[in-house]
Amino acid sequence: MPKPHPMMHKALTGLKNFASLERREPEALQTQSVTAVLLALGSNYQAETYLPVAREQLGALGQIQSSTAFQNPDFTATVEHPKPDYTNQCVYLSLQTPMTVQQLQQTCKQFEWECHRQRLIEQQMSMKQVTMDIDILLVRLLIEKNSLSGENESEWTIMADRYPFKAHEVAGINELIAKESFER
Repeated sequence: MPKPHPMMHKALTGLKNFASLERREPEALQTQSVTAVLLALGSNYQAETYLPVAREQLGALGQIQSSTAFQNPDFTATVEHPKPDYTNQCVYLSLQTPMTVQQLQQTCKQFEWECHRQRLIEQQMSMKQVTMDIDILLVRLLIEKNSLSGENESEWTIMADRYPFKAHEVAGINELIAKESFER
């Protein structure tokens, strides 16, 4: 049986240098157990309503810590095709119970749906209204160190499809790291 997840005050150790972390494709991680995750939340429609809902849903899975919510222009917007700004926020989630990457992805999609995200309707609209988007940036994989002693460890891995991180994601991750360092 795996030991409980690491304490929050040691949670983000090793994240200061992203370049040194392993990057793996999400497909290669589907069955891997995760003890913690760094998420990017985004909303360009009623963010003040849906960000708190998403954080509450995530909080039901374990302990969370959030960065400041940043308002950013949609990076796909152009002068010819303006789009509403996004409100983005990073969330560190230490899972109460480890789950696989596949379970985590399905759970995030369910939370988006519960925030009234409608992907099919978005595709048909000229200006997408995204109530909630939850992207997995990094996962802390559970690695069985010694099956005889029952000791386990974990390591951070970048979701390769999300790297390099966007500027607001880097800012959010760095803020979470700084909060952790300050709280020690």
